[in-house]
Amino acid sequence: MITQRCPPQSETFDVAVIGAGVVGCAVARRFALAGARVIVIEKGADILSGASKANSAILHTGFDAPKNSLELELVQAGRREYLEICASMNLPLVETGALVCAWTKDEAAKLEGIAEQGLANGVSTVRLLTALEARAIEPGLSESIVAALHVPDEHVVDPWSAPLGYVSQAMALGALVLRQCELLGGSFDGEWRLDTSKGDVRAKFVINAAGLYGDHVDACLGFTPEFQIKPRKGQFVVLDKAASRQLKTIILPVPNEITKGVVVCPTAFGNILVGPTAEEQEDRVRATVEHDTLAGLVTHGVKLVPGLANIPVTAVYAGLRPASEKKEYRVIDRPESRAITLGGIRSTGLSAALGLAQHALKLHGGSARGEFVEKVAPTIHMPNLAETRARDWQAEGHGEIICHCEMVTRREIEAALNSALPPGDFGGLRRRTRAGMGRCQGFYCNARLAEMSKGCLATPLAVDQENGR
Repeated sequence: MITQRCPPQSETFDVAVIGAGVVGCAVARRFALAGARVIVIEKGADILSGASKANSAILHTGFDAPKNSLELELVQAGRREYLEICASMNLPLVETGALVCAWTKDEAAKLEGIAEQGLANGVSTVRLLTALEARAIEPGLSESIVAALHVPDEHVVDPWSAPLGYVSQAMALGALVLRQCELLGGSFDGEWRLDTSKGDVRAKFVINAAGLYGDHVDACLGFTPEFQIKPRKGQFVVLDKAASRQLKTIILPVPNEITKGVVVCPTAFGNILVGPTAEEQEDRVRATVEHDTLAGLVTHGVKLVPGLANIPVTAVYAGLRPASEKKEYRVIDRPESRAITLGGIRSTGLSAALGLAQHALKLHGGSARGEFVEKVAPTIHMPNLAETRARDWQAEGHGEIICHCEMVTRREIEAALNSALPPGDFGGLRRRTRAGMGRCQGFYCNARLAEMSKGCLATPLAVDQENGR
């Protein structure tokens, strides 16, 4: 079972971050780099256990973000910082580019406006293409394409290693991460006293990055919520790695007011992903998948890229985006209460996370007031899981292969289990190593994974018959 040190009752942190999704991890890193003493409070058994565990992994340019919006500013700031740090942290960047594809004359008529918006948003590389030009870039596209917009700077990243790297850097600077720690209440008397399931936490400042529970956490802290989270389910289909020969570019639809639409795109792990849907629901926990919807996604992918026909489906999943009743980010600064809410962060959260963290530090103002002493960034070298670069199994002395579908070595799994922030549950182990995420979905390696992870996960992978657990 995971064990974590609880903070001494006498300790007062500079900043308490509620939620360890990609935004919370990025915020913890930014404040730790600034010199703040940080604590992260996460209800789940592991980081990324909410909305951040399921997304399309695209690093957006902001070409289609609302003009002059905070979202545009933060997506582009986050993207810039990711590009600055990815090499030093060994985080992958798969330079796919994207094509916004029009399949009807009506959609084609909208491309010029999207191109103008891209240029106005500072994305100078967008270019309108004829159908012939689009198929020259991506030969796998259906001949029924009418026109396209090329966005060469849209890329794909590893959506899980990046936030793990952010929070690992924060921890190297002394940040404390409490998982399976639920916020129960909070009061402010010049400092925050947070009532959690692991005891009281005292902090000078609170940042709410609770994603799907952002409005609930605001209420828990005694604020009148200024927005309501309206979970938006997205179902995805992951096609076998054989599909990667058919597509090298992100294929985007012409977006509408509600969603960016269903994407067909490569992943950093060598698969092709089709999704997400955009389905409003009340449930903030369960995200089910439905056979007919998934079959529709497969059909959609084949319609756009005919070479995907007959490619097996490796996995299906669904995630929940923390949308609100408004399209824009719900960033609320409460200087009188020394609190910030980073809410309503929808599809672009992965791209904007580092920008949101910069913005939160600016709103906090502690660095400008000289409250903190900036620290040198410690070296964090993340294990590479991307197929575009050398993996551990290709290195000398890799030893036993545990997961043959994803070619995961024993030493990769042992390194994850013995890391500064080991996986708290089986999902966390999969996200850190990709073990069990391939064609057999763990059928052949789960027994070994259960053996290796015994005593390490909040919920054991296997039943302990002797102790009845």
